[in-house]
Parts: sequence; C-alpha cells; structure tokens
Amino acid sequence: MLDNPLAPPWLIRPGDANALESPLWPATAQRTPSGELAIGGVSASRLAADYGTPLYVVDEADARARAARTREAFVSAFAAHGSSATVYYASKALLTTEVARWMVEAGLRLDVASGGELAVALAAGVDPALLGLHGNNKSLAEIDRAVAAGVGTIVLDSLEEVERVADAAQRHDRTQSVRLRINSGVHAHTHEYLATAREDQKFGIPLADASDAVGAIRARPSLRFLGLHSHIGSQIFVVDGFLEAARRLLAVHAELLAGGDVPELNLGGGFGIAYVVGDAPPAIEDIATGLAEAVAGVCRELSIPMPAVAVEPGRTIVGPAGVTLYEVGTTKDVAVALDDGGSAVRRYVSVDGGMSDNARPALYGADYSVRLASRSSAVDPVRVRLAGKHCESGDIVVQADWLPGDVAAGDLVAVPATGAYCFSLASNYNYLVRPAVVAVRDGTARTLVRRETEHDLLRRDTGYNPIDQGVSE
Repeated sequence: MLDNPLAPPWLIRPGDANALESPLWPATAQRTPSGELAIGGVSASRLAADYGTPLYVVDEADARARAARTREAFVSAFAAHGSSATVYYASKALLTTEVARWMVEAGLRLDVASGGELAVALAAGVDPALLGLHGNNKSLAEIDRAVAAGVGTIVLDSLEEVERVADAAQRHDRTQSVRLRINSGVHAHTHEYLATAREDQKFGIPLADASDAVGAIRARPSLRFLGLHSHIGSQIFVVDGFLEAARRLLAVHAELLAGGDVPELNLGGGFGIAYVVGDAPPAIEDIATGLAEAVAGVCRELSIPMPAVAVEPGRTIVGPAGVTLYEVGTTKDVAVALDDGGSAVRRYVSVDGGMSDNARPALYGADYSVRLASRSSAVDPVRVRLAGKHCESGDIVVQADWLPGDVAAGDLVAVPATGAYCFSLASNYNYLVRPAVVAVRDGTARTLVRRETEHDLLRRDTGYNPIDQGVSE
C-alpha cells in the first residue's frame, strides 16, 4: 500500500491493527477469545450496554498501582540521598470521591486547585491536612474555606494572597503553612498552552521578587513558610527543564536560609505519557532518580542541607489507566486535493462523542490512538481520522490512525490514554450530556460518576417546567 501523503510521518502501518500496544493501554486491557476488547475483565460490549457511550472507563487496579509506584519511586530516590519526598496527586487530572480515596490509600496527598475540587476531596473524607490548595486567583471564599477546613498547605501565587491568607488564618486562629509559587523562567518542551513558567505568564512570582515575598510571609505570624514551589508545564518528556528549575529555585532557597527555616522544595509535576506509538516518556523511576541526584548535587555545590521535596504528578497516574469507548455512526471517504495537483483519500469515522468529552485535540492539537473494541478484524487496515459529532470542523478525537477497513456503523471503538483531563474538561457543547465514569476491576464494573441526562441539563433552565413535559421530579 502506498503511503498516504495526508498521514503524519510517524504513523506506521501496523503489523496487526487489532494489537493493543503498550504503554498506551491500561495494564489489564486485552483481547478476549472472541476478539473483543476487555478492561479489568469487563468486555467493551457489556460496558456499552450497561452504561451507554461515550463512556470513560478507568482501570482501577492500574490507577492504584501507578499511584503506589510513583510514591515508591520518589520516596526511594530521595531517601538514597538522606532526604524525603512527598507525592501530591494533581487532582485536576481526574477527580471523583472514589479516585481521591484511591490516591490517599496509596499513600499520596492531594493537590486541589479550586473550591469545587476542595469540596470533592472533603466529601471523599480526605484528611484536610493531606490537601494542598493551588490557584492563581483564589477567591476570598475559597481561601477562607480552605483555612477553616484545616488544609495542610496553600500555595501563594501572588503578593496579594500573602495578606489574604494571613488574614484568613488570623480570623480562624490558625497558623497556616504556605508555599510560594515561583515563575522560574524555564521554558518547558511542550505546547505553548501547557508551559506554565515562561516570563509572560499568569502563574507565580518572578525569581527576582522571591526574597521580598518571603519576607512578607515571614512578617505575618499567622503564616508558616514551608518553601518554594515550581511548575514548568505539562506533558513533558525531557527532564532537563525540571533539573534547571530545581537549580534556579535552590539558589534562591539557599539565600532564604539566612532569614529562617526553609524545610521544603516543591518541584510540581507535568511528567508526560504515551498517547501514540512512538511516544517514549521516561519511566517514573528515572524521573525520580534524576531529580534526586540533581537536587543533591546542587545542595552540595551550595553547601546547604538537602530539603524535603514534594512533587505533584497527575497525568502519569491516571492517564494510561483510562479508555474512552465510542460507537461508530458514519464513515465517509473524502478526496483531498494535494499541492502537486493530485489527490488522496481520507476516511472519516464519526462517533457519538467528540470535543465535549475530549477537548484536548481542539485545545492543544493533542494526538490520540484508536482501536476497534467490539470485535477484531482480519480486513486490511486503512488510515482513518476519528471525528466527533459536534458542529465544529476542529471536532476531531484522533487525527490519524489505522482501523480495519470494514469498520462500520454500530462498531465500538476505544481511544486509550484518556484517563487524564478528558472528564475534567468535559462540556455540554451542543447540549450533549457528559458521559459516565466507570471503574473496572476483577470482572466487575461500577459507576464513579453517573451519566448525565437531558433532564439534568434542563433542570438548570429556569424556563423549563418538567410537569408540562410530563417528567416527574
């Protein structure tokens, strides 16, 4: 088969278009003897029949194992240098009350970035002392609630927040532990929208202003300064940015020691995962070892004690554990004119979801993969583009991949590595209901978040009267 000029150069024709390539898929994903996809011992057709499509499926055992593995990697790496490490789960990646409990049971703490995320964590019964509150524009109400609840740490993102948090702590007769988020100026190798430490940026305080900001913190007796915080971006494969950020922050850390204790250093998260064949993110153990060695080395150079270190991974824990199931509606071959005067065919396979359940391709140009889920097929594969059903030409779920040439209406397809940021970013665009989130484990499926209904959406519309529509409350 001739190469299709519409396909990206990395898209290689697979030897088996039914294969579930590691590390894109959850640990328990496999083909059943009949050729169907199963996750956690539950078949795709059973999941679709019981919960509808689109459907977010989370491999519970895989997510729990990744959380525990991440904690062990960082604790071991820093213990080797006589220090300690704390792992916060970045809950914005995927948050439900059950997921929050999984993380705590694996020995992680939780990073929350809004009043809503704080509410979910508290509803899950998480000890507030295990929570860290982020956000570049925390409201007074969010700050007050966090302090009143006893949240372990609050990350200060501006000089204004120093006074706001200090005042709230004083009102509640508490000493609130805080970190100061620093804009390190490190340019992470990632999409512009995912880079969070460039100079022209809403997050954090410039390095040059750190000393004055810490002075303001230390001047308020209701605050306890823990240390500096950095987050350089997301979906990062190259670790040199993390190492450079650590170096820059430790230089300031060393200067701050002259004015008092600086027990911690928080290096954030943003570690990447594989979304398509060819993606090769570093193993979490290699990241942890590299960071520990870098921090230890800089501390030796500066002749300062090695601080305790905190990190905040999210995507690496839940991203590969998630899969989204869709049902195929239509297929369409489209002839596309080429610059050389010729043409090529692109096959569009449209599904019953799209940018309302996965906004990342539209937001960041994110790539994903797709496989037939309800069956396998020996028919030669064709290059496809998996499209959504929304009224946007940019409503694409998978830009390019291979599916068997007989893919047709009624088939189920699965998109792997959707555990992070898909449910979190979901919307009701075109008035589509948001999918259910289902956990699978040992042959059993259970609902984490139920599927919305049109009645759910209409109940927010003040002009809607369910009695007039014959709907019972």
